[in-house]
Parts: sequence; structure tokens; C-alpha cells
Amino acid sequence: MKISSSIRVLVVDDDSGMAKFLASHLTRRNFDVSIAATGEEAIRLFRVYDPALVLLDIAMSGLSGLETLERLKQIKPEVAVILLSALNDPEIIFKASRLGADDYMAKPLEPKELDARINRLLDKQRVVHEVSQLREHVRKQTDFSMLFGTSPKMEEVKMTIEQVADTNATVLIRGESGSGKEVVARMVYANSSRRDKPFIKVNCAAIPSELLESELFGYEPGAFTGASRQKLGKFEQANYGSIFLDEISEMHPALQAKLLHVLQDGEFARLGGKRDISVDVRVLSATNKPLERAVEEGMFREDLFYRLNVVTIHIPPL
Repeated sequence: MKISSSIRVLVVDDDSGMAKFLASHLTRRNFDVSIAATGEEAIRLFRVYDPALVLLDIAMSGLSGLETLERLKQIKPEVAVILLSALNDPEIIFKASRLGADDYMAKPLEPKELDARINRLLDKQRVVHEVSQLREHVRKQTDFSMLFGTSPKMEEVKMTIEQVADTNATVLIRGESGSGKEVVARMVYANSSRRDKPFIKVNCAAIPSELLESELFGYEPGAFTGASRQKLGKFEQANYGSIFLDEISEMHPALQAKLLHVLQDGEFARLGGKRDISVDVRVLSATNKPLERAVEEGMFREDLFYRLNVVTIHIPPL
């Protein structure tokens, strides 16, 4: 049986002899194996190691095998888990099945049978993943066509979204009011690796300029009259995700400098704060005005314009 070395397996067993046997057996079959001796250690390793398969002993001190199974399935429901036990207890098998166990094997293990069970589970996992990808592809194609149609210009927009979505490049979306700029921003986000993290929208034209700074960057207690407690700004709320700055042309030049600092250095200070806060946020912005003219008139910073305009998506008129 030849398995790709990219497939990671986590072996969880407080019997060091059994754990080493399983690790040796699986390593010879080109699996990438890690070992945990307790449920608590398994959960820590699981978060970092992100295995495709877990071999999990039922009877362990501390966190039990069933409790560990429940926690692992909460973190990653699609992970394949084979429970191992010296007891062939129907009640335990039933409980394990309800908690999401994919298979159950009684010790002592027969290596050929273990290989066959693992093959079946991984084949099933691959099929489920491929079907999920196909459905997602069809959904995206359908959603885009329903929203924008299939004209050559909109096909160009779609192609640009697909090319830039899974990068960290800033994107400036340009088009008339009502042309679908926010929809395009959400599509960029939905097709990116940040799609499971927050998407925060801020309309720069809808918030008074004197309040926009605290809205974007938050404030500390005492920063101004009425600031009795700390408030997290939109950039902190969007950490590891994306922020969509609509009507970016309406941002006051003084605030543009602070936004530029975030784009350059990935950090900012809350209003009234004394320390910088680091964030990892992708910035998507939109405008219905020609920013080049605003730059020429001194109303928009040229350096910020080039930072925001790494990729431009032009939405044609409706």
C-alpha cells in the first residue's frame, strides 16, 4: 500500500508500546505520523498538526477517548477518526458513533485489516472533498451569472476576481453607485483563504469624519468626553479577515495617513492609546469617483492611492 507522504496521521494512545508500533507501521507506508499520550496533548497537537486521520484509544487517563473524540470533531468535523479499544463494548461503539467516530477497531490490531480500514476512510474522505469542491465551483459560477450576467466585460471582472481572490493584495473596486461594488468585494473575500474569518464593511461616507477614526481604530477610556470604556475598532474586529472600505474617496486626508500606516506596517494605535496594535487584515476598497483627480487636487494622498490600487476591478455601467 503506497500512501502520499502529505497525509498526516495523529496516533493517540497512553500505551507507549502500542503508539510506537502504530507509528512505525504507518511511517513505513509513507504517512506523516505524530503521537500524543493523552487527550489534552492530542487536542494541542491536533490544532497545530491538522491531521487527516486520527487513531484514538478509548481508555486513557485524564480526558477520555470519547471526550477527546467530541473535542476533535468540534474543531474539525471532517477529520476521519478510528477508535481503538481492548473491549468490544456495543454501548461504547454506539456512543462513539453518535459523537462522530468513523470506525471502531478492537485490540489487538491486525495490520492488514487496519490498512484496509484506513484506505476506505481516506477514499471516502477524498470523494466527499471532491464533491464539495465541485458543488462550490457550480455555486460560484451560478451566483456570479445570476448577479452580473455573462457579458464579455463581466467575464473579465469574474476572471480578475478569481485571479486575485486568494492573494493578500489590496483591491480597489471602481464603478457607479448601485453597480455591485460590495457584491464584488464579498466575492473576492468568499474565494479567499480568509473566508472563514471576519468580513467587516465600513461606509466612509455614512460616518461623520470626526467619528470615523474611532470607528475604524477604536479608542481607550478617556480618549474623549463620553469614552468611559475601551472600544475595539473595525480593524481589530476584522483581524485575520478582510475589511471593505466603501466610498474611500470620502475619507479625510488626516485619517488617510493613519490608514496608510496600517497598510505599510500592519499596526496602529487606538484613539487615546499609547501602544501600537498589530493586525493582519486585507483591505478592499471601493469608490464611484475618479481618485486620480482627487490626488491631483490634493484631497487624496498619492501614496495611499497606490497602496490601495494594487489591483483594480472596474465594474461596467449597468
